Amino acid sequence: MRIDRIEAFRVGLPLVHEFQTSSHRKSRLEHILVRVTDSDGGTGWGEIASPSDPYYCPETVDTSWLMLNGYLAPAVLGRDWQHPDELGALFGKVRGNHFAKAGVDIAGWDLWCRREGVSVASALGAVREQIDAGVSLGIEPTLDDLLGQVELHVAQGYRRVKLKVAPGWDVEPVRAVRAAHPALALQVDANGVYREIAEHLDTLLALDEFDLTMIEQPFAPGALAAHGRLQERLSTPICLDESIEDLDQLDSAIAAGAGRILNIKVSRMGGLSPARAAHQVAADNGIAVWCGGMHEFGVGRAANVAIAGLPGFALPSDVSGSDKYYAKDITTEPIVAVDGRVAVRYQRPGLGYDVDAERVQSLATDRLDLRS
Repeated sequence: MRIDRIEAFRVGLPLVHEFQTSSHRKSRLEHILVRVTDSDGGTGWGEIASPSDPYYCPETVDTSWLMLNGYLAPAVLGRDWQHPDELGALFGKVRGNHFAKAGVDIAGWDLWCRREGVSVASALGAVREQIDAGVSLGIEPTLDDLLGQVELHVAQGYRRVKLKVAPGWDVEPVRAVRAAHPALALQVDANGVYREIAEHLDTLLALDEFDLTMIEQPFAPGALAAHGRLQERLSTPICLDESIEDLDQLDSAIAAGAGRILNIKVSRMGGLSPARAAHQVAADNGIAVWCGGMHEFGVGRAANVAIAGLPGFALPSDVSGSDKYYAKDITTEPIVAVDGRVAVRYQRPGLGYDVDAERVQSLATDRLDLRS
C-alpha cells in the first residue's frame, strides 16, 4: 500500500481541571492530529501528543510540526509498504523526534487495520477485554485540594492513583493520601526533578514506608547509574519513563539495574510498533510494564487502550476516560471508563473510534496538506 496524502491539524482543548507537574502548570493542551490517505482513498488517523514546552522532553508541538512537514511526511509519501512495522524504516535516518514519528506510526496502523478489516488491538496481539485504568493527579494548591481529587476519582472506581511529586511536595502529600486510603494502589512520579544528593535521597528513601506501587522517574533521564544505585537501597520498585525512548536505552537500563518497572508511552517511544517491541523486551527480562499517557485526545488515547491490551500490561494504565481531561473530545464518541475499567475494542476496524473531522477542522489553528 502507499500513502499519497498527509494532512495535519494543530488543535487545542481546555482541560477540565488544571494540572501541575514538577516543572509547570497547564490548563490547555495543544496536539497535532494527523490524517493519512492511501492510493485507494482509505484514511487513518494518528496523534502527535508532544508537550508545548520542552520540560518533559526536548520535543514540542512546534518541533513536531517542523519534523512532520520537512522530514517525516516527505519520507513516507508515495513509498510502498506492506505492514505498519515497515513505516519506521522509511524515516529511519531521522534521529529522535519520537513524538512526531508516533503520529505517523499510529495513523499507519489505523489505515492498515481499517483496510484489513481488523482492530488495531487484534493486530498488535492484545488479549485483554478490559484495561484497569488509573489516574494521574497533579500538584494541588493544598493537601485538602489533593485529597478531594483523590476522593473524587476513587469514588469513580479508578483502581490506581498516581501523585506528581517535587521537592517540598512529596512525603507529606503521600502520607496524607495513604492515611486516607490505606489499601489504595498508590504511586508517585517526579518527572526527573530529584538529584543524587543527600537531601533528595533522604526524601526518596522516606517514601519507602508508604507501600507504593512504584516511584517513577526520580532522577534525570540519562541518570541510569543513579537510578540503579537508588534501586539497590529501595524496596519500592523504580519505574522508568523519560529515560527510555528506544530499545538501546532499555537495554542499558536493564544492564544498570535502573528499575523494575517500565512506563511504556506510545508517544514517547515513537509509535505502536516500537512500543510493542519494548513490551516484548521487558517481558523477556522480567520487567513489569504499564501504559502511560500524555493527556492524549481521543486518537492517542485509543492507541493507548489498544497497546495496553497486550499480555504484559498487568499494572493499571493511564487510559482513563476522556471526561477525566476534556469536556468534549475530538472523537465522535468519548472513551469511557466504567467502574475504573476501559473496554478494548476488537469488533471495530482500526483504532475503534471515529474522528469528528468537522470538529477537528473547526478547532484547527494551523493545517498542513502534503501530497505525493
